[in-house]
Amino acid sequence: MSLSFEEGMKIAFEFDVSTAKDCAVVYSISFLKTSENRDKAYAYVKAHEGCKTLDDTPCGKTLCEKGYQATNEVATDEIKKIWKTASERFIKSASGNLRAFVDGADKRSTFCMVETPEICKNDKIKTINGVDKFSFLEKFQK
Repeated sequence: MSLSFEEGMKIAFEFDVSTAKDCAVVYSISFLKTSENRDKAYAYVKAHEGCKTLDDTPCGKTLCEKGYQATNEVATDEIKKIWKTASERFIKSASGNLRAFVDGADKRSTFCMVETPEICKNDKIKTINGVDKFSFLEKFQK
């Protein structure tokens, strides 16, 4: 299978990333030694009808199905850019309470570098894990 950066970006920019109010779920595993945050996010989604991670949206599913992971022939930096674009759109479309599984999130992670600034700009997101979003994000912005 041949992957192209252009095709991945088209998917990241155009495919649906929407969630219902209070149903967006994010996680951070970049630069961490375990996938515990992702595992918790997936378990949360499974237990809460309508909730979705980016991976559960048509955009995320299509990227995964087509093989847009860092282990394939498309350069890791290109893969990261594709997923960062999709993540930014996911956060821009979220509203209400965002559920976040981000314990130990690394400052270089997509959560800290891409999603956190977008959460701050998105007036439709009010809280994260039931806490005022700005209070929750303080520890990630230092």
